[in-house]
Parts: sequence; C-alpha cells; structure tokens
Amino acid sequence: QEEKKQLTLKVEELERKLETTSAQNIEFLQVIAKREESIHQCQLRLEEKTRECSSLARQLEMAIEDAKRQVEQTRERATSRERAVQSKMLDLETQLSRNKTELNQLRRSKDDAERRYESRIQDLKDRLEQSESTNRSMQNYVQFLKSSYANVF
Repeated sequence: QEEKKQLTLKVEELERKLETTSAQNIEFLQVIAKREESIHQCQLRLEEKTRECSSLARQLEMAIEDAKRQVEQTRERATSRERAVQSKMLDLETQLSRNKTELNQLRRSKDDAERRYESRIQDLKDRLEQSESTNRSMQNYVQFLKSSYANVF
C-alpha cells in the first residue's frame, strides 16, 4: 500500500506536471500562433511595401526619362536658337556691309553731283556774265544808234 500510495502520489505529481506542461504547451501554441500571425502581417506589409517600391521605382524611371527628354528638347531648342541667331547675325552683317557699300557709293555720287552742279553753276554764272556783257554792249549800240539817228534827223 505504501508503494501504491507513493505511486499514486507520483502519478498525481506527474499529472500535475502534465497539466502544467499542457498549459505551457497551450500558451506556447498561442504565442506561436500570435507570432505566425505577426509574421503573416509582416509578410503582407512587406509585399505591399515591395509593390509600392516597384511602383515608385517605375515612376522614378519615367520621371528620369521625361527629364532626359525635356533636357534634350531644351538643348535642341537652344542649339536651334543659337543657329538662328548666328544666321541672323550673318544676315545683319551682310546687310550692314551692303549698306556701307551703298552709303559709300551714294557719298561718291553726291560728291560727283555737287562737283557737276558747282561746275554747272560756275558755267551758268560765266554765261550770265557774258550775256550781261553782250546785253550792255547791245544797249550801248542801241544808244549809239539812237543818238546817231537823232543827229542825222
């Protein structure tokens, strides 16, 4: 009986240990379930963040491509404007050169015309003086004729 009592005590102790262990097992299972749920939630967040990162990476690549395109377009416009400005400068320089040449020709023409007109004016003055001299001579002759006719008649 003593042995039976000890065995019963041992069995009861083992049953208590079993209950304690079972309770611990249940707690561990609950902890494991919570951790698995937490891991699952973390995996879902990780997948969501991965998708978000992929989306942001695509947007960044598109923005970079767009920026490169805009830079290239701006560079092309600047080059085009520079060529247009250089072309316009060449045109203006050519026009300036033509205008200077034309101005020099006009100055020479003006100087030639002034010399011709001065020569013509001098010639006309000389002819006028000659004409006036002839006119005076004729008036003197007419006066002489008048006085001669007056003396004769």
